[in-house]
Amino acid sequence: EVQLVESGGGLVQAGGSLRLSCAASGLTFDDYAIGWLRQAPGKERQEVLCIRRSDGSTYYVDSVKGRFTISNNNAKNTVWLQMNSLKPEDTGVYYCVAGPIATMRVSDYDYWGQGTQVTVSS
Repeated sequence: EVQLVESGGGLVQAGGSLRLSCAASGLTFDDYAIGWLRQAPGKERQEVLCIRRSDGSTYYVDSVKGRFTISNNNAKNTVWLQMNSLKPEDTGVYYCVAGPIATMRVSDYDYWGQGTQVTVSS
């Protein structure tokens, strides 16, 4: 059974940092793309923020490029999202997701974590 469990969310002031963790089980990173999605308050759908492909390469949308970093430890089956220079617009529920390919289509991801709340105050 594939499971993804996020943790590390919380309340932080603008300009601060948070690190989110995603503990994975039932999958290997060599076979899956891992992404971080965000659902902002009042928005109906999630947005792909960054992706780590199965070959280890990464992609970031412009809004988080240079501020967010996705990384992983294969031995621990853990993925992290380091978030620096946080802005109020970064507020939302963050989801760790996995799928067979790297894609910007949210619905293409097969496995989702439960989400973790990140709130950035101004």
